[in-house]
Amino acid sequence: MSDLSRLFSDLWSVLWGMSLWVKIGFLGQAAFTARFLVQWVASEKKKASVVPVAFWWLSIVGGVVLLAYAIHNRDPVIIVGQATGLLVYIRNLMLVQRARSRGTKRTKKEQGESAESASISRPHRVDSSAKKIPWS
Repeated sequence: MSDLSRLFSDLWSVLWGMSLWVKIGFLGQAAFTARFLVQWVASEKKKASVVPVAFWWLSIVGGVVLLAYAIHNRDPVIIVGQATGLLVYIRNLMLVQRARSRGTKRTKKEQGESAESASISRPHRVDSSAKKIPWS
């Protein structure tokens, strides 16, 4: 048996031997860690530090799973930490939704204003060398 196949065999044995709750804990930690990867990729794409909405969703998923794990293990430190974090993640999603709603309303208002201004007749200029009309 090669070293690589022995490594995978040993890894599989360890994973198979874990309790369901340890697997759940690792799943929550994986979701929680994935949020940083998502944030890193989004920031690299924008060439600036950004926090995408997926960051908050992964925070909630990871936080809920880790909270369940902490409750099962009756660990008050992790319970308080994850419960408090969940409030922050949910509040941030609420703020994102509010900002999106304002942005949608603003866009609709601007589109309405541009439709009104397009209906106002403006002087037509044929000669490009003519003086610019201030309102055109």
